[in-house]
Amino acid sequence: MDIPQNTVIAVADGEKLSLFKNEGDAQNVKLKPLPEAGVDSSKIPSGARHSSSSANPDDSQQDEDGFSAGIADMLNKKVLGGNIKGLIVVAAPRTLGEMRKGYHKSLSDVLLGELDKDLTGHSIQEIEKALAAA
Repeated sequence: MDIPQNTVIAVADGEKLSLFKNEGDAQNVKLKPLPEAGVDSSKIPSGARHSSSSANPDDSQQDEDGFSAGIADMLNKKVLGGNIKGLIVVAAPRTLGEMRKGYHKSLSDVLLGELDKDLTGHSIQEIEKALAAA
C-alpha cells in the first residue's frame, strides 16, 4: 500500500487507539507516534441496547462498540477541522465495521485505505511491515 507522506494511520481495536504519521514517503513508510487522542467511549451505536439482559449479557461488547463509534467521531472532528488530509485505518474486523457506520462523508473523502487486522499492541516495525504488504 502506498502511503503518502504526512498520512495519519489510526490503529485500533475495541479498547485501544494509537495514531501515527508517515514521515517517510509513499514507498518507504516511517511511522512516528502521535500524541494520544481523546476518545469519547460513551457513544452508543445506533441500535445498541442500553441495558443488559439475560438475552444480551455482554456489556463489554457494547463498551467496545461504543469505543469504536467514539474513534470514528474523533477522526471525523479531526478531518473536519483540517488536521487530517490523508487517513488509513487499521482495525480489528469488528471494530472496523463499527467505525465505518460513523464515517462522515469528509472522512470517507480523505480515507486512503483500510486494513482489517488487529495490530494494536504490535511494534511500529510490525505495523509498517503489515502496511507495506497490504
